[in-house]
Amino acid sequence: MKIERILFPTDFSEGSYYALPYAVDLARFYNARLYILHVIYDVVKVTGWYVPHVPIEELYKDMTEHAWKEMERCCIEETRGLQNVEKMVIKGIPSDEILRYASEEKIDMIVMGTQGRTGIDRIIFGSTAEKVVKRAPCPVLTVRATEQKRQ
Repeated sequence: MKIERILFPTDFSEGSYYALPYAVDLARFYNARLYILHVIYDVVKVTGWYVPHVPIEELYKDMTEHAWKEMERCCIEETRGLQNVEKMVIKGIPSDEILRYASEEKIDMIVMGTQGRTGIDRIIFGSTAEKVVKRAPCPVLTVRATEQKRQ
């Protein structure tokens, strides 16, 4: 098995934090490039609502800046010493963008956390991990947050 490119999509949730060590360890083991991806939900695509462009663009700008800060904060310790890391923040529907990115970058494996949404959240948003697993062009390792505290 040849694994040279690993994608770690993160939404900065607890599930993502549990999955990050798996992605990093696999990248180290296979000497693979690690792609860390955050997708900002594009509310216009999801809802189809008309939203004035100036205010929404300012909102996306702020969200993007926050995402970059969060990505640096959440991933810096785990990826310390890892040579091949690429970080990306994009806008869109998370499952679609993860799948597109995986195809375009010829990703060999996706490692992602599961959030465990239930009830109305699951009905409205669905499961990003479930959609990725069903349609991914490569193997997907999903990691579910446990009841134990992160170490």
